[in-house]
Amino acid sequence: MNLSELKYNGAGLIPCIVQDAETGEVLMMAWMSEESIALTLERGETVFWSRSRQEIWHKGATSGNTQKLVDLRYDCDADTLLALVHPAGPACHTGERTCFYRSLRG
Repeated sequence: MNLSELKYNGAGLIPCIVQDAETGEVLMMAWMSEESIALTLERGETVFWSRSRQEIWHKGATSGNTQKLVDLRYDCDADTLLALVHPAGPACHTGERTCFYRSLRG
């Protein structure tokens, strides 16, 4: 598939779920632009678009907690991505392994 065929939102972004390729654990969700997808495929590590900083963000560039890309898939509607990765540390900026460490159920 051509990257331009993916369905981006009005800001030119597409959500990407990041999953540990070995355990299946969902690690995080981040936004990708066409440029960050291309960089992810080129580098073999996840690269996202930071909405707060309005810039490309190479996951782990400063922390060392990179995510080695195993596969980058798209869903049946071509509007969501799934990155299967080998993480080199915690995914969450809080230091937790996954960003989904809290429950609304108590």
